[in-house]
Amino acid sequence: MGKPIHVDSQNFAQEVLQAPGTVLTDFYADWCGPCKALEPVVEELSTELTGQLKVTKLDVDSEQQLSLKYGVQSIPTLILFKNGQEVERLIGFMPKGQLLARIKPHLNSNGTGEA
Repeated sequence: MGKPIHVDSQNFAQEVLQAPGTVLTDFYADWCGPCKALEPVVEELSTELTGQLKVTKLDVDSEQQLSLKYGVQSIPTLILFKNGQEVERLIGFMPKGQLLARIKPHLNSNGTGEA
């Protein structure tokens, strides 16, 4: 996979909710300092965990309805979905090690992107 996939209201269901396995969605805004600080960490996770974790990004300014639907009140918010269901929510900037510790229990084990 490598790079995170940008999602919006047109492809969110397909890329996140209908995707097999574990998907991390980064709810962010371009003007948000902590979001910008988290961006390289999210990109590293996307590359390092290819096959175990699908990473997507959603701009809260252009996708306000989806942000409201998922109750995103502060950014960055990372929501971890497993087989279409929210299993973990991480709010604010976190160092990579802390993020990995919260994400790893939910990762796909067989390396195919499926649970």
